[in-house]
Amino acid sequence: MNNKDNDARGIWKVIGASSMGTLIEWYDFYIFGSLATVIAGQFFPKTNPTAALLSTLATFAAGFIVRPFGALFFGRLGDIVGRKYTFLLTLVLMGGSTFAIGLVPSYETIGFAAPVIVLLLRLLQGLALGGEYGGAATYVAEHAPPGRRGFYTSWIQTTATLGLFVSLGVILITRHALDPDQARSIEKFNAWGWRIPFLVSILLVLLSIYIRMKMKESPVFTKLKSDGKVATNPLKESFTHRSNLKMVLLALFGATMGQGVVWYTGQFYAQSFLENVCKINFDQSRTILIWAILFGTPFFVVFGNLSDKIGRKWIMMTGMLLAVVLYRPIYRECYEISSAFLVDGSVTLPTQEYWELVLLVFVQIIFVTMVYGPIAAFLVELFPTRIRYTSMSLPYHVGNGVFGGLTPFIATLLTTIYTGDKLVGLWYPIIIASVCLVIGLMYLNNNIDPDVND
Repeated sequence: MNNKDNDARGIWKVIGASSMGTLIEWYDFYIFGSLATVIAGQFFPKTNPTAALLSTLATFAAGFIVRPFGALFFGRLGDIVGRKYTFLLTLVLMGGSTFAIGLVPSYETIGFAAPVIVLLLRLLQGLALGGEYGGAATYVAEHAPPGRRGFYTSWIQTTATLGLFVSLGVILITRHALDPDQARSIEKFNAWGWRIPFLVSILLVLLSIYIRMKMKESPVFTKLKSDGKVATNPLKESFTHRSNLKMVLLALFGATMGQGVVWYTGQFYAQSFLENVCKINFDQSRTILIWAILFGTPFFVVFGNLSDKIGRKWIMMTGMLLAVVLYRPIYRECYEISSAFLVDGSVTLPTQEYWELVLLVFVQIIFVTMVYGPIAAFLVELFPTRIRYTSMSLPYHVGNGVFGGLTPFIATLLTTIYTGDKLVGLWYPIIIASVCLVIGLMYLNNNIDPDVND
């Protein structure tokens, strides 16, 4: 077997090991959001369901808000100690927090201590995820051959959506396995069955830890370390050097901010809208998203690969533009289709209309793949190796964690304030994506040399 074959096998092992762990971390993180409606009744007072849901979404959002702090802490660790052991640590922290959420007693049992404990665990999850993504993307990119970073890192990009896909699938399987009778299965799931998806995640985490323990350190970082060029203070180098700080700010306001709101609108707010505004029943609201994700996920790789040929900028900007222009027509159509079948406060869609909604959500997933597929390679190529983990992690997690992660909460909150407009929640992602689009078009470089910073 020649060296080229060995290199190819090596990169796919790296992608497989990195993706497995990252997928599980996203699953752990998103299982909470996928069960927001159920969790609202478990950890908050049931006297006001709307307030309970908003409180749950705020707790969900808290995990995103602390992600930048995780990015700073673990990014610094990754640039000093190494990529491998840093995102091994984040995996352990994430898995333990998720498992613990499944053990927290309900509000009826321990009162206000329940939401406080859950909030603390969500904060630990956010810190862990803040260190995970930058490590995995950097690790894969530093193994990829020049000119192919977009293609290889796009496989890591699929894991966020696949983590949501797996979380939805596990929820549905768990609920239907509890009892053949639908009414009883719903009752059991809402009472205690919701804990199962949290608890079983520990098995996946242990498997991923075993796989990651066998991984080697990034060759680029290893050479940097052997040459004695590892950054001694990556935080200072990343954010006090004017040229690098400029790149951090440009990455945030010209790319990740818009990418974040498109990602969370197309998947999380889509599910919330189908369930809470369109009143589509539990199973259909989730299987609509599952089908759309299944059909859309390959496009992460399509657009990642395309970005190696035509550049990252125009693909990401086109995705944002399409989202800005088409969100309101898409959601208006979803609402009009579902409202025709509203009976006793719930909607069960016939086959044709069900697949029409799958198509409408699938279109949104395409926007997600356009903005998200190339972005790992884009961020990696902006920053030098010695401070790459720290520098790329912060704008990514501020853009996704703060701007993107707040999307479901802010959008839902707007619908409770401006009750006359069912689509009012969309103004938040539309405005943020529009601002990012303008900045990106004006200042982003479409021709970054993949080797210029190495």
